[in-house]
Amino acid sequence: MAVNLVLAGGKMAAGLLGHSHALVADAVESLADIFSSVIVWRGLVVAGAPPDANHPYGHGKAEPIASAIVATMLLLAAVWIALQSVQEILAPVHLAPAPFTLAVLVAVIVIKEALFRFVLGVGREVGSLAVRSDAWHHRSDAITSLAAGIGIGVALIGGRGYEGADDVAAIVAAGIIAWNGWRLLRPALDELMDAAPGPEITERIRRSAAATAGVRGVEKCIVRKMGFEYLVDMHVEVDPQMTVLRSHEIAHQVKDNVRRDLPAVSDVLVHVEPCRTPGPAQPAAPGS
Repeated sequence: MAVNLVLAGGKMAAGLLGHSHALVADAVESLADIFSSVIVWRGLVVAGAPPDANHPYGHGKAEPIASAIVATMLLLAAVWIALQSVQEILAPVHLAPAPFTLAVLVAVIVIKEALFRFVLGVGREVGSLAVRSDAWHHRSDAITSLAAGIGIGVALIGGRGYEGADDVAAIVAAGIIAWNGWRLLRPALDELMDAAPGPEITERIRRSAAATAGVRGVEKCIVRKMGFEYLVDMHVEVDPQMTVLRSHEIAHQVKDNVRRDLPAVSDVLVHVEPCRTPGPAQPAAPGS
């Protein structure tokens, strides 16, 4: 947040003094990064809160909500930048951008790309969609800076009559920002609507449950993401002749095995079904 604040101030000053609309638009995007970081931070704090009476499944949905807000901010920033640039093109009163604005943009691109790689690594490590969304804010800023640099370069090299290249670059940057915003909004909405995670997660859970002694098969396995963790509902098949006590013990063992093999799984609800296919006799429960 501190880096974004310094960059936003530097780009805004350079854009106004250097007559670069693309650089001013880039500064606005950096200001949006600051607000998005605040939203992500608060979303992660709320998501980490333990379950309570009103939220028995926890507060994990705060994380994709934060991600959706950040993505929406990207889309709104893109629309604002595009409208401002179109207005400048339709009513041109252009001064050529100052050459020093290019030096500012080179420094910005290097810093923002470094921030993107750092934040994205953290997001992947903790499995947070909101943090990864915030990382892409940095990458979007680097991209807009690159587009602004190209536009300013064209305006400086082309000379009189090419001043509008700066605004065209800003529109291109707005399109890139909008694409990133939509790309980040979709998975956030999927998580809010309890969309199934990737098939590899479900398959690993199925394999762990099927490897449990006494389980004849896994009939159903439903997985949903809640913040940083997963909730699982599954039906396992057991010998129809075994006791209720033994099937209860197997269900508990399935839960323990899944949580041991996949620490990101916070809870497993196991429903026991009688197996329709004959199989070997199951061992009796201890002490029965």
